[in-house]
Amino acid sequence: MRVLITGVTGMIGSSLAARLAQEGHQIVGIARRASKQDNVHRRVALDISLAVRPESWLVHLDGIDAVVNCAGVLQDSASENTEAVHSSGVAALFAACEQIGLRRVLHLSAIGVDRAQPSRFSATKYAGDRQLMARDLDWVILRPSVVLGRPVFGASALIRGLASLPVLPLMPDTQPIQPVQLADLLTTISFFLNPHAPSRLELELVGPDKLQLAEVVAQYRNWYGWPPARTLAIPHWLSRILYGLGDFAGALGWRPPMRTNAAREIARGAVGDPAQWISVTGIRPQSLAQALAGEAATIQEKWFARLYLLKPVVFVVLPAFWVATGVISLTMGYPSGLDLMRSTGAGLLSEPAVVIGALADIAVGACIAWRRLTVVGLYGALALSLFYAATATILRPDLWLEPLGPLIKILPIFVLHLLALAILEER
Repeated sequence: MRVLITGVTGMIGSSLAARLAQEGHQIVGIARRASKQDNVHRRVALDISLAVRPESWLVHLDGIDAVVNCAGVLQDSASENTEAVHSSGVAALFAACEQIGLRRVLHLSAIGVDRAQPSRFSATKYAGDRQLMARDLDWVILRPSVVLGRPVFGASALIRGLASLPVLPLMPDTQPIQPVQLADLLTTISFFLNPHAPSRLELELVGPDKLQLAEVVAQYRNWYGWPPARTLAIPHWLSRILYGLGDFAGALGWRPPMRTNAAREIARGAVGDPAQWISVTGIRPQSLAQALAGEAATIQEKWFARLYLLKPVVFVVLPAFWVATGVISLTMGYPSGLDLMRSTGAGLLSEPAVVIGALADIAVGACIAWRRLTVVGLYGALALSLFYAATATILRPDLWLEPLGPLIKILPIFVLHLLALAILEER
C-alpha cells in the first residue's frame, strides 16, 4: 500500500514509517519540515496548522491507499497551535479523504480525551476525533496512554532523564498511568491498515499495569543497573514555578515536556481498559517490565538518561553567560573594559570596541535562547571565542599567564558550546 503519515518526524511517526517500509509499504511523509528518513518514499513539507482547507491536502493524496495521522503538539506557543493541528488541520485532511473516496484513515488521539478535557491539548484532540467520526470513512481512532519504547521524546524522554537522578522529585497531583509499548502500537496500526480490518472503532491502547510515575522511573532505574532512588515531594508553589518556566521555554520555541498542559493532563492520569483492543486485534500488550527484560540497557541509553536533564541546564547557562557578560561590560565593568582595551594600544577605538563586543555577546546569548536561532547563536559563540582568543594573543599575550586565567577559560567554554551543538537535536 501507499500510506500517508502525518507527523512523520515524530517519535511514533518515524518509527511507524520504518516499520511499514520494512513490511513493503511505500510511505509519503508529511511534516512541518521535510523528513530526511531513507524509508520515506516521498517527503512533503507541510505545516498542518496552515493546511485548514481540503484543497491543501488533495495534491498530496493522489495515489494514497490509507492515511495515518500521528501529528500532535503539547501546548500552544508562538510556533505551535493545538486547535489548528489537532482539529481544523486534520478536519481538512479528513474532508479531502472523503471527497476523493480514500476510505482507510487511522487517527492517533490520546487516552481519556473522550472522558475529560482538562487542557486545550485534550480538548482539541477530542475535537479532532469528532471531526473524523462525522465523516463517511473507514476510520479507526486509537487512544494510547504514555507510549514507551527505544526511541524517546517528550514524556518518555523525561522518564529516562528522571531515572538518572539519585533523588527523584515527585510533582504533586500526579495520577497513575498504564504505559503502552511503542512496538504494540505499531503492530496495531499495521493490523488496521489491512483493508479488510474492522473500522469505525475507538480503542484505548494501554498496558496491563497501572503504575505511579515513581514506579515507572524505578523500573527504568533498575534496568540501567542503578540502585533505587530516594524520593522528594515537590510542593505546589514550586511545581507552579517549574511548569511556568516550561511555558516560558515553550514561548522561546523549545519543547519541554514539563508545561502547564502536561500538569493538567497528569492530574487526570492516563489509564484505561485494553479489553476491546485485545478482543478486536488479538494483540496482548506487553508490560513495561516485560519490554525492558527483552533488551539490555546500553551505554548509549545511560548517556542519554544522564544528559537529558543536563541539556536544559546547558541551554540556560549559556545564554545567561553571554547576556551577563555583555550587560556587565556595558555597566559596572565598562571602566575595566576601557582600561584593558587602552592597554593594547587601541586608543580612540577602545570605547567602540568595548560597546560592540558587549552587544555581540548579548546578541549571541539571545540567539542561543531563541530556539529558531540557537544554531546560529552557538556558532556565533564559537566564532567570538576564537576571535577573542586570537586578538588577545596578538595584543596582550601576557593574559594567558594571568592567575585567574581569563584566556585559558575560553577553552572549556568553547568545548561546552561544542557539546551543546552535539545534543541540540531532539528528533
